[in-house]
Amino acid sequence: MNNKDKTNTRIELLTKESQFLEKGVNYFWKCWGNDSNFNFYNNCIQNSLSDEVSLPKFYILLNGKAIIGSYALLTNDIISRQDLLPWFACLFVDEKFRNKGYAEELLIHGLTEASNKGFEKLYLSTDLKDFYDKKGWDLFSYGYSLSGEKFKIYAKSTE
Repeated sequence: MNNKDKTNTRIELLTKESQFLEKGVNYFWKCWGNDSNFNFYNNCIQNSLSDEVSLPKFYILLNGKAIIGSYALLTNDIISRQDLLPWFACLFVDEKFRNKGYAEELLIHGLTEASNKGFEKLYLSTDLKDFYDKKGWDLFSYGYSLSGEKFKIYAKSTE
């Protein structure tokens, strides 16, 4: 990532005061949702905005005023292992910004945020091969989606 890219990007928590709240909700929905579940994403994000709520929290990666990436810290990633938390989820970087270190930046930010909230580990579920292994995450276990699909669960210390 060159210095120009680095100085023009920042990670922002979606809050009630965020000028990017509406765009952020739409970004998460367009990246992860479908035609019938906008209300799911909107309701989830709108109910995460209170300072009294530790989780869930939704973050966007901005390049100037354009949203180019996202991630969330969740209490559950809609997976069978509901005994684990928090979950790193919704990692997305727009295609033209990939392979520039932004995903790594979002992963590190998520680990820091989880640590600041008092969590010793952060978990994620994925069907990707090798991506998180290369980022230093450890295969922790397996879990299942509502449809029965098997997912890898990775964990990483927040320290």
